[in-house]
Amino acid sequence: MTHYRPGPVILLLAALVAVFLLLPLLAVVPVSFTPARFLSMPTGNWSLRHYATLVSDPRWLDAILLSIRIGVVSSTVSTLLALGFCLGLWMFQPRFAAVLVGFAILPMVVPPVVSAVTLYFLLTSLSNVSGSIGYDSWLGTALAHSVMTMPFAVVLILVSLAQVDRRIDLAARGLGATVWQRAAQIIVPNIRFGILTAWLLSFVLSWEEIGVTLFVTSVNAITLPRLMWMGLRDNIDPAIAALSVVLIALTVLVLAIRAVYRWRTASPEA
Repeated sequence: MTHYRPGPVILLLAALVAVFLLLPLLAVVPVSFTPARFLSMPTGNWSLRHYATLVSDPRWLDAILLSIRIGVVSSTVSTLLALGFCLGLWMFQPRFAAVLVGFAILPMVVPPVVSAVTLYFLLTSLSNVSGSIGYDSWLGTALAHSVMTMPFAVVLILVSLAQVDRRIDLAARGLGATVWQRAAQIIVPNIRFGILTAWLLSFVLSWEEIGVTLFVTSVNAITLPRLMWMGLRDNIDPAIAALSVVLIALTVLVLAIRAVYRWRTASPEA
């Protein structure tokens, strides 16, 4: 099997595009080392004071832990709901499957501000029932994030199910397996990587969600994106630049580990 190798012109164009896309990200690196109390390029000595603020200021740690908690809960809920929905469509093939899929992915196509206002009124109504799951609560925020991330999980799981051979399900049904056995022992193991991908994408989307979060939180449930937004709006805290550099470094590290893993596990023929 022959492999296509890009020429030097293609590689040069790819490098230029990469530089064009990465330059705005790299510009935040020197800003994070400024000794000033506002966002600015360092003119003299470089300082680590804003990196120290991320460790010493409990607001940042609390916001990070809250964002992780909300992300884990919301991604788990959205992935489980998406998995049940997709399994039902795939196994029973209802007549109006396309319409059901359209309703499921509706939050993906509706303008975010419309979803945010709708979820605001929903959570304020739930506050009358229980304050722990209503407006400005971490459970309420997790519920709102689940609504926003579930369409993406539905799409990924449906793509995974499209690659499953239906004959294995027919064989299991012919051998007397129940619906639960077919789903748990036959279908789910064949789409486990799609489920994991859906969970990870839902977590990332919840981690960076800000539009809906601004509508459904106030002073109690302050996630990391909301705290960063407050810092930019109120006093332009340079600690935001330091946090951005840390997140960029973590992302590059994860991508590098993934690239090394794929390179080591690739067969010599690939």
